[in-house]
Amino acid sequence: MESLKIIAQQLGISFWLLIVILFWTIPWKLLALWKSARKGSVIWFIILALVNMFGILSILYIFVFSKMKCCKLKTKKPEKKKSKKKK
Repeated sequence: MESLKIIAQQLGISFWLLIVILFWTIPWKLLALWKSARKGSVIWFIILALVNMFGILSILYIFVFSKMKCCKLKTKKPEKKKSKKKK
């Protein structure tokens, strides 16, 4: 808790404003990262992991970019082996 107070002081904002920013940003970030990982969007996963804009980029990804068909890394799915049943 003391380290957050020091960070807030260094940023020149109140401690409680820092807490509000964290509680706003972290859930959006985690949801966007989870959604991009589930879709296989490696590029978006990396961008979302590295860029933090108070959740704005994460929110845009969740509601706009995740619905688009582009930017998906195509991975080859393993083929299922067909078993031969003897009668």
